[in-house]
Amino acid sequence: MFLEYDPVLYSRILTALTLAFHVIFATIGVGIPLMIAIAEWMGIKRNDPHYTLMARRWARGFVVTVAVGVVTGTAIGLQLSLLWPNFMQAAGHTIGLPMFMETFAFFFEAIFLGIYLYTWDRFKSKLKHFLLVIPIVIGATASAFFISTVNAFMNAPQGFELVNGILTDVSPLSAMFNPATPTKISHVIITCYLTSSFILGAIAAINLLKGKNHVYHKKVLHLTMLSAAIFAIGTAVIGDLSGKYLHEYQPEKLAAAEWHFETEREAALILGGILTEDNEVRGAIKIPYALSILAGGTPDTVVVGLNDFPEEELPPLWIHYAFDVMVFIGMYLAAISILFVVMNWMKKWNAFNRPLLWAVFAGGPLSMLAIQSGWFFTEVGRQPWILNQVMTVAEGATTSQHVDIMLVVFAILYLVLGVTCVKVLRRMFKNNPVEHELEERGITHSGNRKAN
Repeated sequence: MFLEYDPVLYSRILTALTLAFHVIFATIGVGIPLMIAIAEWMGIKRNDPHYTLMARRWARGFVVTVAVGVVTGTAIGLQLSLLWPNFMQAAGHTIGLPMFMETFAFFFEAIFLGIYLYTWDRFKSKLKHFLLVIPIVIGATASAFFISTVNAFMNAPQGFELVNGILTDVSPLSAMFNPATPTKISHVIITCYLTSSFILGAIAAINLLKGKNHVYHKKVLHLTMLSAAIFAIGTAVIGDLSGKYLHEYQPEKLAAAEWHFETEREAALILGGILTEDNEVRGAIKIPYALSILAGGTPDTVVVGLNDFPEEELPPLWIHYAFDVMVFIGMYLAAISILFVVMNWMKKWNAFNRPLLWAVFAGGPLSMLAIQSGWFFTEVGRQPWILNQVMTVAEGATTSQHVDIMLVVFAILYLVLGVTCVKVLRRMFKNNPVEHELEERGITHSGNRKAN
């Protein structure tokens, strides 16, 4: 319909569209429960109704995103069978355990989410209600854990014997806990926390920029930026470990990410730039020794270059830009969140100045862009393999002649879901602003309750 029909290409486009849309809600679904738990705990610890109200409002919005995430998650399961039947036939029983456990974790989370929402103000002890959010956090994080082990397996497959294209003698636990699992899971989870912190912080920042100078928004910003600073530092540490994993297990992906062609010691890290037809890098920022240090921890680490790999097994070199976007935004988020925390802590500086508020607001969409870039880097950087060094994408794809129609149908579905979600959330909070809800609950600007 739009391109010369190729079922493999259309399957890749539809899968990429579905994952790109789903990851928005999956990221929020993992990160927001932790922020709700932190806010409610702060409300109890400080006896501050502002923090308790944060948890209430965030939980309401979270339910809407969960509903959309369920639809897109179901679409992914459907498309795995329809678009990648050969892959599922070969590896479905290998990844079946973590996929089942991910579903179980989601239901565990959903059950407690319903109880949590229904029981606000129904316990004399606020701590009892807080305890209900803990299973939600565990369930959300466990969902990310189990589904990320599937992706880790695709990058570092093990725990099976390959016989005539079929994976036999499967050890599900060995397949789940492969060399990619530690860095993959930790990076996915902590970046979900970081992104959610910035999305919530961006909402508070834009309210302050609009002149809603209520202490509630300032407390939101303080909580989210302090959390973001911690998560950003953790992300940097795990990112370093991820580089070392790539060096050992997927060196071609690391080399493609850095446009590193010649095997050498003291390799430089390349940021930005343009790659010419003769593989010359122009206009880039080169940091001496940094790639070798990222790969092995020392400047004399030998980093294998792209020229040492078969050309047909190299990923597209444009993943360099996806990697750079992810890294640059990660550095930006760390700098902004740490700057805000320091300025707020020093007191003599105004952390709520307009330039910094705009920088925090920008961090919301940028953090989600970093998530998207990271996933594109992860998945495209594994090309041409769907199961690294075992099965190519072309071998795993369908040969159906109707994937182009499916692409149009699902694109319309995601458009409707996206627009509906935004409208529902906007109406939910626009019709019930913070100031109105605080007034209804008899809470003063300082956080005290009005005397009856």
